[in-house]
Amino acid sequence: MAKKILIGLLVIFILMQFIRPTRNESTAMSPNDIEKHYETPENVKLILSKACRDCHSNNTVYPWYAQFQPGAWFMNDHIVDGKRHFNLSEFASYQPKKADHKLDEFSEEIEEHGMPLESYLWLHSNAKLTDTEITEVTDWAKGIRKEIQAKNPEAFVKKDK
Repeated sequence: MAKKILIGLLVIFILMQFIRPTRNESTAMSPNDIEKHYETPENVKLILSKACRDCHSNNTVYPWYAQFQPGAWFMNDHIVDGKRHFNLSEFASYQPKKADHKLDEFSEEIEEHGMPLESYLWLHSNAKLTDTEITEVTDWAKGIRKEIQAKNPEAFVKKDK
């Protein structure tokens, strides 16, 4: 009986390998990428690359475990959810008020150590941010917020009801 169960599980595991999510890869940087529209220092680019872009851009660098199921499904769930919340590759397509709000959430999540996710850090320990890196990336995001607010003051005027 145990042998039949093991064989059944092996067959299921093998069949799972044929059901793959679409990979989140592009050959070029999107024209809407945040780095194409806002000055991004090299140190911040490195931080975004190591800790953010795999789940929050249109180009994921896939680790070894994403070659197999259920690892690829797990990774894909993180990517879909991450891009839904904040997509560095599509940032310039956001309306000014939405862009400002997204950067505010981005900074808050990083400052409160909500990002990168603990589950991501299990296999990507190099993505853990130091206090200095947190300050560098959140100061950069806050600077962009100020720039967005200065260029679009009408979007931030409070309307009386």
